[in-house]
Amino acid sequence: MIFVDGLTFPTDSSQERGALVTLLEHPKLVSASNSFEAMQEVKLSASKEYALQGRWVYVFQREFATVDPALIDFIGTDEATTCVGLVIRNQRNGMTSVAHMDSTKVVDIGLAQMLSIVVDKNFDDDLDVHLIGGFEDVLPKQANGSTRSETQAKGDGYSFPLCTKIIENLRKGKEKFHIQTLFVLGHNTKRDSQGNAYPVFNGFLVKTSTGSVIPASFDRTTRCPDEIVRRIRISASNEDPTWNGKLLETYDTQNDRFVIAPCSWTFWQVHVALTLQDLSDEEILLECSTSPSAEGPEFVDNLRRFL
Repeated sequence: MIFVDGLTFPTDSSQERGALVTLLEHPKLVSASNSFEAMQEVKLSASKEYALQGRWVYVFQREFATVDPALIDFIGTDEATTCVGLVIRNQRNGMTSVAHMDSTKVVDIGLAQMLSIVVDKNFDDDLDVHLIGGFEDVLPKQANGSTRSETQAKGDGYSFPLCTKIIENLRKGKEKFHIQTLFVLGHNTKRDSQGNAYPVFNGFLVKTSTGSVIPASFDRTTRCPDEIVRRIRISASNEDPTWNGKLLETYDTQNDRFVIAPCSWTFWQVHVALTLQDLSDEEILLECSTSPSAEGPEFVDNLRRFL
């Protein structure tokens, strides 16, 4: 179930889309979004000027990680356009899980994966929740005038169906989810002079000891360890049935270490990779991105590095 500002959010709405819109307009969450937007984005690098003071875990697309604040000081993700970063933190012990969700298909099992470590069944824990990412990749009136299935069928955006699915699962869950930040869709959208939409922020960093969340971006020195191997694994998981509906687990919470499961491309994926090598940057954007006009300058270069 969902709580906002200490009060239970109604669960009698017949349309989950309406629940999401209502939450986006909630005064407490609007205020939280305004405060988050006003923050200065922290640009993280291994250089001394921008180095993190402590141990951190970075989460790539379709990955999740759960960390103990006694062992890890920070956890974060970036490179999100239509994806949504989900933070769940146990108020009692500070256990913090972060997921970088890129599809409605990973929400059901992915949320269960996160909760399996964050929640202690021996306690009736309260969980702080932050949703950051996704933007108006479709006009609001178009999304609001369609059901989730209609929107997906038309290909009218990715962010709205994903946000809707996450809220739907939180509302139906038996756990007590206290939404602290809902910086998604319209709140996370800026437009240029031609009216093209872009995310305000593409990432964030969580301080595990306090649960505070700030806008952040990472570079190659802080998207670690094993960036290329993990990017390859993400692409390989698309054709691996053992990962259907699941988030990729990279960090072993109990043993405080990174564990990257074996993976391999199918023959078809090798063919696709060879084909992509011959495409122009613009063609790669159109073929590989859910939001070509909103991607950062590193998108194509990062993709070419593991082809």
